[in-house]
Amino acid sequence: MTDTVNSQVTDYLTHTNTSILGTTPAQSIGSVYQVTGQSISLNMQNAMSVQNGMQQINTAVISIACRGIVTSQQSNSTTEALARKVDRLPD
Repeated sequence: MTDTVNSQVTDYLTHTNTSILGTTPAQSIGSVYQVTGQSISLNMQNAMSVQNGMQQINTAVISIACRGIVTSQQSNSTTEALARKVDRLPD
């Protein structure tokens, strides 16, 4: 068996190694940017989901407060009407 290697094979391997070593930093930085972008977008989606939930709670609280105001005004007007009727009753 011969110990010599064809010069075309060694040139091809040298070129491939150089190519791999040249593109590896760019690919790794690209992966870092992609992961960072994905995590930021998930955080923004979480924030929007929380904001939506708080808006639903806010709407429910306002609805309950409005119902309480309307109910208390109706009961106050009913109480006042009954009081006026009682005042008109003969002794």
